[in-house]
Amino acid sequence: MYKFQPKKPIRSFRDLEVYQKTLECAVIFSTDIKPQLAKQHYDLLEGMTNCALSIPLYIAEAHGMRFSDFKLAVATIEKSMLGCNKMVVYLEQSAGIYGNKIPTDMLLDI
Repeated sequence: MYKFQPKKPIRSFRDLEVYQKTLECAVIFSTDIKPQLAKQHYDLLEGMTNCALSIPLYIAEAHGMRFSDFKLAVATIEKSMLGCNKMVVYLEQSAGIYGNKIPTDMLLDI
């Protein structure tokens, strides 16, 4: 049987689960994946780093402007969704290119 638990009220962007998860992924990328790709001299590493770090930033920005400029907030959320899609492509490309040189399980788990 499923036990219902109400979620905590959202007081700031830090309470948003989507922010927490994307921040966690950005940290995992920066600490675990980025150094391994740097050893392989991955050409797209700078773009990948910017993409990973910008996703939680866009979520925080959109949360802050949701009442002042709703259309801009939605556009900013769409930027974060675009960043998520780009990051998936970056991770899958690096797993395909360096699959035998770096552990791909972490790349594909994120």
